[in-house]
Amino acid sequence: MVEARITVNGKETPLSPAAPHTTVLDFLRERGLTGTKEGCAEGECGACSVLVARPGVNKATDWVAVNACLIPAASLDGQEVITSEGLATAGEAGAQPTLHPVQEEMAVRGGSQCGYCTPGFICSMASEYYRPDRCAHAASDAESDSAEHTDAEHGPNGFDLHSLSGNLCRCTGYRPIRDAAFAVGAPTEEDPLAQRREQPAPEPAATVYTRDGSTFVRPRTLAEATQLLRERPEAVVVAGSTDYGVEVNIRSRRDEYVVAIDRLPELRELRVESDHIEIGAAVTLTEIERRLDGSVPLLAELFPQFASRLIRNSGTLGGNLGTGSPIGDSPPVLLALEASLVLADADGERVVPLSEYFTGYRQSVRRRDELIRAVRIPLPLSPVAAFHKIAKRRFDDISSVAVAFALDIQDGIVAKARIGLGGVAATPIRALSTEAALEGKPWSAETVEAAAQLLQAEGTPMNDHRASAEYRSAMLGQSLLKLHAETPEAVSS
Repeated sequence: MVEARITVNGKETPLSPAAPHTTVLDFLRERGLTGTKEGCAEGECGACSVLVARPGVNKATDWVAVNACLIPAASLDGQEVITSEGLATAGEAGAQPTLHPVQEEMAVRGGSQCGYCTPGFICSMASEYYRPDRCAHAASDAESDSAEHTDAEHGPNGFDLHSLSGNLCRCTGYRPIRDAAFAVGAPTEEDPLAQRREQPAPEPAATVYTRDGSTFVRPRTLAEATQLLRERPEAVVVAGSTDYGVEVNIRSRRDEYVVAIDRLPELRELRVESDHIEIGAAVTLTEIERRLDGSVPLLAELFPQFASRLIRNSGTLGGNLGTGSPIGDSPPVLLALEASLVLADADGERVVPLSEYFTGYRQSVRRRDELIRAVRIPLPLSPVAAFHKIAKRRFDDISSVAVAFALDIQDGIVAKARIGLGGVAATPIRALSTEAALEGKPWSAETVEAAAQLLQAEGTPMNDHRASAEYRSAMLGQSLLKLHAETPEAVSS
C-alpha cells in the first residue's frame, strides 16, 4: 500500500508517525512549520489558517483557506498544502526570500503588531488574493487609486473583507489589515501559485491509515463507504470536520474507526434540474454559494451568516444536517424550502422530507449504515424569502433563534407559507400553526400581527446563556413583523 503523504510547500511529507486523530495544525508544527498557530482550537480565531488546493469554481484549482486546527492530517493524504512560510519566493543561495505581495502589504502598512495572528491572516488574505473573479476586478483597477468601494467591506481591488471573517486580531486593530487587503493587486503571470490554478487539483487518495489501534479510512466510492458502514456500525463519519475537530481538540475525542466522505464523487455533485436543485452532501458551503450565485435567495441570505469563510470553506450541508443539532443554521432554511434528503446505504437510496427527518435532540431517521447523499430543493422557489438569525454577534456566532421564511403572495393574498425555526425546540421545526394562519389570508398588518402571536408560541423555547425563553419567543414574533415591514403588501409570483 502507498504510504500516506501530504505535499507541504511543494515537498512531499510522510504522514507517519502522526496518529489518525492528529490535526493538520499539529502535523505542521511538529515538522517545524510554526507559523501556523493554535489560538482557540475551535475554528473561531483563524490563527491556524493554511491554504489547500481544491477543485476550482472558475479555475481548475482554487487555493482555499481552511482551519488547520480542525482538519485531520490524514484527510489530506495526497493533497497540497501551503503555509505562511511557503508563500514567500526563495531567493538565490544566501539571499533572503522575496515576500509574497500579501506579506509585503501587511508589513509596510503596519498590519502586524505582536504577530501571533498574522500568519493566519496572511493565508486567508492569500486565498482571497488568488480568487479568480477578484483577480479580474483587481486587474481592471490596478492603475486606479480612485476606484470607488462597492461598500465598506469590499475594496476597489475586489477584495472581500468577509474572507477574513474567521480571523481575529487582539492588538493591531483592523484598519491597517484592511488597508493591506485593499492595496493588493492581481497576481503576476510569473506567480507560481497563480500558475498552479490552471492545473487540476489532486484527486483524493484512497486512504487506510492505521496507527496505535486507530484507523482513518477514505473510501474511493459511495458504494465502498456504505459497505464499510454496514460492516463497521461503530464507525464515525466525518466530512468538513468543523464539528468533529472541536470534539477532538476540546473534549479529547478519540475514535477507533473514522470514515471520511468529504471527497466522495457521488457526494460532490450540484445539479439544477427542471423541477429541483440537487446539492451533494459533501459540496462545501462556499462552493454552493459560488456555484448557485444567488439563484436561491434564501440560501444566499444564509451563507454570509453561517459561521465564517474559513468554516464555510470546509463545512457542508450534509455535516450540518448529520449532527442533528437544533441550532444548526441550515435546517430552518431548508425546512422553509421544503427540502428532502437522499439517504443512501449499501442496498440503495430512499428520499425523506426534511420535515420528517429529525426525531429528537440530535436524533434522526438516518440509520448508522446510511449516509446523506444529497439535499433536494423543489422548484419553483417561493418569491418572498428571508432568513433572520438572532445572535449576540453580527457574524461568526451561534444563533439564539433562527427563522427562515418562504412565502408565495399573489394579489395581496398569502397563497403559501413555509417557516423554518431553529433554536426553539429539541429539533429544527416547521411553524405549522403560523403557516396555517397566514395561508389564504391578506398579507396585511392585521393578518401578520395575529400570526405573530402564534409564532411566539411555536416550539418550546428554553432559558440558557444565549437567551431567555421569553426573549426567544419575542424574537419569533418580531421576525414576522419585520418581514411584513420589509415586504410590499401586494406581491405576485
